[in-house]
Amino acid sequence: MRSAVILVGGAARRAGGREKYFFTFQGKTFIDRLIGTLREVVDEIVVVARDPEQCERFIHLGDVRCIPDIRRDLGPIGGLHAGALAVHGEYIFVAACDMPCINPGVVRLLFDAAAGYDAAIPSWNADMLEPLHAVYRKSALLAYLEEHESLSLRSMVRSLNTRYVGIGMIREIDPDLLTFTNINKIEDLRLIDPSVEHGRDDACRSGLEPS
Repeated sequence: MRSAVILVGGAARRAGGREKYFFTFQGKTFIDRLIGTLREVVDEIVVVARDPEQCERFIHLGDVRCIPDIRRDLGPIGGLHAGALAVHGEYIFVAACDMPCINPGVVRLLFDAAAGYDAAIPSWNADMLEPLHAVYRKSALLAYLEEHESLSLRSMVRSLNTRYVGIGMIREIDPDLLTFTNINKIEDLRLIDPSVEHGRDDACRSGLEPS
């Protein structure tokens, strides 16, 4: 069984206080696009929010469960902890909610690459990783998160038996690496929104560079 966790609990400070998962791109919200893509690859999807009140915003997602952080105010580490406890699959794809162009083929590649490891992490180079577009083994993730001091994703990744998946492998599936496109600010959204004078019919298949 393969699972996916989508982290939505950020404070949205860089997005002007607007919550990015409800940004609209090509007629769908980011969260709906993510769920539609991940349904092609995984058996279950869990959305992790910062609190029960935020979970109420996702009631419309139907069979997709939304759970709140158990350990509050820990950032992505807290979301990973709650998500790993909630899912049933041994391998988990983890995504941030601000990545509307995730490629299902890349997700499959990461699941395959994770076999026999604690994690499969896309790696641009030794210092530039994608820990929130990655696959983790549930048991290893929970073992680390039971006792840890650092809230750094990098420290977590370095402590696991991690397979680093080079960008060259990912380019074979997604030549423009659009799967890593993330929207941190409202200005970033204008780069991929086809209604904003760019003349693109589908920015997720255009030459848009990942941010």
